[in-house]
Amino acid sequence: MNKHVPREVPKNLRRLARLLDSQFSIGNFRFGLDPLLGLVPGVGDFIALILSGGVLALAARYGASRKLLILMALNALLDAIIGSIPVIGQIFDFFFKANNRNVRLLEKHYEQGKYMGSGKDVIAVIIIVLLIVAAFFIFLLWKLIQWIINVL
Repeated sequence: MNKHVPREVPKNLRRLARLLDSQFSIGNFRFGLDPLLGLVPGVGDFIALILSGGVLALAARYGASRKLLILMALNALLDAIIGSIPVIGQIFDFFFKANNRNVRLLEKHYEQGKYMGSGKDVIAVIIIVLLIVAAFFIFLLWKLIQWIINVL
């Protein structure tokens, strides 16, 4: 194993994922900023997606492979796309917890050496895809605002 790759998920990456997915609790139910941000139409899902991109960037920095980063990006995109659907998306956001899933994938990477290699070369492509999806959210928000103005 590359000596620059940590043996466990770094604390800053784990803290960011926890903040987004499971920082707060009501009884035994845990949730983070991601589902709360999703309650703000359009903008909230955009911000949550950008923050999930931060989790991916940190994972790349700490030795995640190309395959692992693609799997993690798919989790983030699924969370963002389904999370943007009114009502269903908010419920989904409270349960899916893409960032915590991504931390578990990175843990397996470290424990089993399952996804060996460096994915630094693919992170730029992943970030571009995330930005395109985020731009799509902004476009949809703009169209929604236009529709509301026309209805009024």
